Amino acid sequence: MQKIVFVKNAVILTGTALLLRAAGILFRVWTAGRLGAEGMGLYQLVFSVYVLAAAFASSGVSTAVTRLVADELALGVRRGTLRILRRAIGLTLVAAFASAALVFFGADVLARFLLGDSRAAPALRILCFSLPFLGVSACLRGYFIARRRAGPSAASQLLEQVVRIAVVMAAVGASAGRGLRASCAAVLLGDSVAESVACLFLALLFLRDKAALPIAGGRYLNSGLRTAENVLMPACLTRFEGDRAVALRRFGAVKGMALPLLLFPSSLLGAVSTLLVPEVSEAAARGREARIRAAVLRLFQLTLLPSFFLAALFFCGADEIARLVYHDGEVGGYLRALAPLLPFMYLDSVCDGMLKGLDEQRFTFRNSVADSTLRLPLILLFVPRFGMPAFLCIMYGSNLFTSIRGAHRLLRKTKTRLPVFRWVVKPLLCAATAALLGDGLARAVCGGGGWYLALFAGITAAVYFPLLFLLESVTRDDF
Repeated sequence: MQKIVFVKNAVILTGTALLLRAAGILFRVWTAGRLGAEGMGLYQLVFSVYVLAAAFASSGVSTAVTRLVADELALGVRRGTLRILRRAIGLTLVAAFASAALVFFGADVLARFLLGDSRAAPALRILCFSLPFLGVSACLRGYFIARRRAGPSAASQLLEQVVRIAVVMAAVGASAGRGLRASCAAVLLGDSVAESVACLFLALLFLRDKAALPIAGGRYLNSGLRTAENVLMPACLTRFEGDRAVALRRFGAVKGMALPLLLFPSSLLGAVSTLLVPEVSEAAARGREARIRAAVLRLFQLTLLPSFFLAALFFCGADEIARLVYHDGEVGGYLRALAPLLPFMYLDSVCDGMLKGLDEQRFTFRNSVADSTLRLPLILLFVPRFGMPAFLCIMYGSNLFTSIRGAHRLLRKTKTRLPVFRWVVKPLLCAATAALLGDGLARAVCGGGGWYLALFAGITAAVYFPLLFLLESVTRDDF
């Protein structure tokens, strides 16, 4: 029964995540068309402050609530779950209001001296209103995931996205002709309204349901370092390019356009990783080491084998994907440059979730902070001299560092051995062979465009997955 519930919740979260990612990509295409690459760069700057403020508002509370509530349920202490939730919400609201006040009253200073662009000030003030709602939503989502109920979280995210798109489209339309300052503020208005509606929806579901203290300091520091990086990047790029608009355009093309496309297929992995937190936490509380090792091995297999296939698709089809989605050839170059990183990006994400389920938050925090601490001086030193190629190299080093350390820690913690040749070397060779064959045949038939992408993906899949069976990277026992 527990396995059936897990699969059901995984299907719900996966379907929701895929739908949200698809809607998000389409919405970004629409937004990029209205704001342009420079506007997307400005939005990414404001969003970096939003991420930092959101960290103060929620401070990793969703995962903490999931773990603590799952532990209480595993030990049969049901009354403690509501006490955990009340305390988490109380602490989150205090942090959220403090963060909102700081950003609201300091918006002009932050925009001018931190972001280097006074046009960001109205958007910064607007984002403040979403922070308390965001924090409470994180608590409630963590509670429902611990209860093995993925439906409320999925429904709230769908509602949030619908509201966001509707409000942003209306607000951007109303602000047409008033410049990037007004357009960027309109986008953040949609985010704020969407967060508040989703929070109220979750609260209503919780009242019908009736059925820990987060590690805030680590989240604050980590988010602060990430925000510092996002602020430094346009400034360092401006020194290299000699033009702020060009720097913002390239920054927006990477962070706001290329990376969302690359991370779009990770919906399944994100859903499985989220659902494994309470499962692994409960198994650890009951001392079921064999069950934990089996979950770790399955997660590595589900992460690595599809990621090599997707990396090959993005690498060979980068230009066509960028032209089809964004009508921007520059984004295609960034897609191709970052495509080989996909396996490491996905692995880092799922290992982070598993480690948190095993009470390894301190390690994940140290790993992330060490990564950001290394990235900042490298950005300051090399990006002003070499521009975007230097930043792409830094991203490679960063993702290799965090993913390999996280995977090593997880395998050592669970005393699990990874079949590297079977799940890394063989799939890599299969992906390269399938992609080269698919690309050659598809270009010979179609030349380019949407039909090329469809034919290329179909041929690559038709070659790659049978090769995995042929080389025994996947067997019938895996199903």
